[in-house]
Amino acid sequence: MQDETSAFRTRLEAMLKRRVEGCRALLQLERLSGGANQETYRLEIATADGERRLCLRRAAGGVGHHQTQAPGLATEALLMRVARAAGVPEPEVLHVLVPDDELGEGFLMEWLDGETLGARIVRAPEFAAMRPRLARQCGEVLARIHAVDLDATGLRARLQRVTPAEFVRQKWLRYQSFGTPQPMIDYTARWLLAHLPAEERVTLVHNDFRNGNLMIDGGGICAVLDWEIAHIGSPLRDLGWLCTNSWRFGASDKPVGGFGDYDDLIAGYEAASGQRVDRAALHFWEVFGSYWWAIECLGMAEHYRNGPDKSVERPAIGRRSSECQVDCVNLLMPGPVALVQATLDEDTDMPRIDELLVSVRDFLHREVMASTEGRTQFFARVAGNSLELVRRERALGTAQRQAERARLEALLGARGSLTELRWQLCHALREERLALTAPGLTEHLRQTVVNQVAIDQPGYSGLKTALNRAETA
Repeated sequence: MQDETSAFRTRLEAMLKRRVEGCRALLQLERLSGGANQETYRLEIATADGERRLCLRRAAGGVGHHQTQAPGLATEALLMRVARAAGVPEPEVLHVLVPDDELGEGFLMEWLDGETLGARIVRAPEFAAMRPRLARQCGEVLARIHAVDLDATGLRARLQRVTPAEFVRQKWLRYQSFGTPQPMIDYTARWLLAHLPAEERVTLVHNDFRNGNLMIDGGGICAVLDWEIAHIGSPLRDLGWLCTNSWRFGASDKPVGGFGDYDDLIAGYEAASGQRVDRAALHFWEVFGSYWWAIECLGMAEHYRNGPDKSVERPAIGRRSSECQVDCVNLLMPGPVALVQATLDEDTDMPRIDELLVSVRDFLHREVMASTEGRTQFFARVAGNSLELVRRERALGTAQRQAERARLEALLGARGSLTELRWQLCHALREERLALTAPGLTEHLRQTVVNQVAIDQPGYSGLKTALNRAETA
C-alpha cells in the first residue's frame, strides 16, 4: 500500500509540474472524507508566486465504475465549465486527466474555501444572516442551470435523456436486483407511476443539487459541486431533491435544505427562469427523492458485498434506507403508529453482549476520534454508530419482527416465515395483484417502516415527524 501511495504521489507531482504554470513541487496531499463514489484530494503546491491550494477529483483507484446515467469525470469537468460560463458559481477546472498523466480518470480544479457540511450550514451561527436568503438563491442558481443550451455546449450528445417514468422504473429494477424484500419501496414505485407529472420542459438536470453539495460562505452559494450524475430531464427533479428530508439535516421545519421554505425557492426560480412551478409536480419529485435515495442506500450495502470498496461507511449507509422509507410514509400515508417495546435481555454473562458493544462504541467515539482526524476520525464515528445500531437491534428487533409477521399474515391471509411473507407482499405489489388502497396495507407499511427506523436511526427527523403526526391523528 505504501508503494502504491508513493507511486501515486510521484505521478501526481509530475502531472502538476506539466499542467500547472509555475508549479515547482507538490508539498501536501490529503484525501478528504465523504464522497461515496469518487476520490477527492486537497493538494498544496509550491509555485513561483508562493504556495497554492488545488483540488483533484478522481475515480476510485483511478478507474471509472460507471453506473447507469453517470456521464464520467471528463463530462463532469465539461459540465462545471459550462455551468461556470452560465453564471453558476463553480471552481475553475484547470486540467482534465489524460492517459499520459498515468493517474486514471479525473480532473484538477482550483480550491475554494467555504462550508460544505450540511449540518453546519443549517445550524452554524456564522450563517444565520445568510440562511433566510439561501432558498431563493438556490432557485435562482437552478434557473441558470436549467437554461443551459444543450446543443451549443455539446451536452445533448454526452448526457442521457431520462423521462420521469423511465427514472422510476430504472430505480425500481435496480432495487429488485438486490434481492431484498422492502415492500415500502414497491408501494412507492407504484404510487409514483400512478402520479407521473406531465413533462412540459426538458433541461439539463444536475441531479444531486442539495445541501451538502453546495459550498457556502457568508454571501451564500460560492460553488455547486458533484455533477457526476447529471442528465437531461425534468428540471423539477432538482427542486424536489433539494427539498427531500434526507438533506435537511434535522431541520424538518425548513423543507428547502433545512434552511428555507418552499415559497422562497419557488419565487427565486420563477423570477429567474420565467417558468411556473407546478406544486403537485414538485411533491411528486420530493417523494421520488426519498424513493431514489432509499434505493441508493441499499446500493451502498450491495457494493460493500460485491464491490472493491469494503469501507465501514457503505453498510452503515445501507441501513439508512429506512430513513428514506419513513419519509415516503410521511408524504404518502401519515397516520397512527405505535412503537414496539424492548424485550428484556436475559444475558447473564459478565460482561453482557450489550456491555461489550457499548464499551467498543465508547472507545471509538471518545478515544479513537479524539486522537485521529480526517477519514480515520470519520470512519471511527461511523463504526461506533454501527455498533449502537446492533445494540438497538438486539433490544427491539425480536418484538418488531413478531409484530410485522402477525400483520402480514392478517393482510395476506397466509402463513409462512417473515421473509416468505415479505416476498409475497412485494410480488403482489409488483404484479399489481394488490391495490394501493387495499384494507390494512398502508397501516402495515406505516407500522413496519416507523418501527424499523426506530432501530436504524432513532434520532432521524422523519421518525419524530411520524410520531408527532400519530399523536395528533
